[in-house]
Amino acid sequence: MESWVGWLGGAHLWVRAFHLVFVIFWMAGMFMLPRYLVYQHPTAPGSPEEALWNTRIDRLRRIIVNPAMVVVWALGLALAFNLGFAGNGWLWWKIAVVFLFSGFHGWIVGVSKRMARGARPVSERGLRMLNEIPSLVVIVAVLLAVLRPF
Repeated sequence: MESWVGWLGGAHLWVRAFHLVFVIFWMAGMFMLPRYLVYQHPTAPGSPEEALWNTRIDRLRRIIVNPAMVVVWALGLALAFNLGFAGNGWLWWKIAVVFLFSGFHGWIVGVSKRMARGARPVSERGLRMLNEIPSLVVIVAVLLAVLRPF
């Protein structure tokens, strides 16, 4: 087993494991949210079908997506401070990618809330394209964390 130093000490591997678990929860939710919005888009505002999608989306946000993002940030920053920022360019890039993805998270949550009120601020095609952003983020974040290119 690797020997870890830093203020996390022996808890480092536990923190890293739970960080990965909550990254998976967050990504799963972020794969689902735009897809749910695609399915909600053609429903008539105020219809029972739209109300059902609003309930599903609200639960996804409140129970999975938002809490998972908070835990990912908390554990990820703990790991970053434990590792140290000096000489870890890959870490700065990963934090930047996650920061931008968090902005996307906030924006898509805002879109979902506007759609719950009957608006359709993004086209169905646009939502389908936005559904690919989490995939790109996963690829970049994993490559940065595993390969540590700089």
